[in-house]
Amino acid sequence: VPAVNGPGILRFPLKHAALSESVRSALDEDGAFDDVTTIATVVSDRRSRGTLMARENGIVCGIPLALEAFRLLDPKVSIRVDREDGSRVRAGEPVLFVTGHARGLLSAERVALNYLQRLSGIATLTARYVEAVKGTKAKILDTRKTTPGWRTLEKYAVRAGGGTNHRMNLSTGVLIKDNHLAAVDGDIAKAVSRARAIAAPGVKIEVECDRPEQVERAVEAGADVILLDNMTPDLMHEC
Repeated sequence: VPAVNGPGILRFPLKHAALSESVRSALDEDGAFDDVTTIATVVSDRRSRGTLMARENGIVCGIPLALEAFRLLDPKVSIRVDREDGSRVRAGEPVLFVTGHARGLLSAERVALNYLQRLSGIATLTARYVEAVKGTKAKILDTRKTTPGWRTLEKYAVRAGGGTNHRMNLSTGVLIKDNHLAAVDGDIAKAVSRARAIAAPGVKIEVECDRPEQVERAVEAGADVILLDNMTPDLMHEC
């Protein structure tokens, strides 16, 4: 779907098989296929409908996962999507409208909401930072500090919010941090040289610096990117 908050096309990162496997695992974790409460209280052939509505202003993300949750519990469920991933939504506006077997809707509801709430929250927070630097050349990047098992989805949510993904994992980019420098006795030139020799062609070499003298040495060593770590605005300006 078109990305409302960023350039180009926002593409969901999982193919259907992986999407289905991920959602089924989440449903299994929740015991959704053996929902004792729903089985005890809802007649098996009863049909129902419901609307998922936004409670706050924000950016929607996680729609494909929510759809799959409902479909796995009720393959014949009817769903109308009012807001695609990357869309802005205001409090009180509808996001999804579902019609199907009541048992399936109730048993899938929490997993569907977990995906939507988590990913929409990340997209919404990202969009706030993107808006804050609007009109400048700055881009908002993410980190590897993601929920284990959710990285692909959480980085997708960053894109939905108009942000830019940094390296996806340890194998897709070089970021020489303080502990790496400690392993080479603080020799930035040696660390950059070794990384350059090992990394695939085109991979940028990034060095984390926490003081101006490190920045100077990293630039002299030919680093492609400098990460200014825990600096005040004035010190960043100096660097």
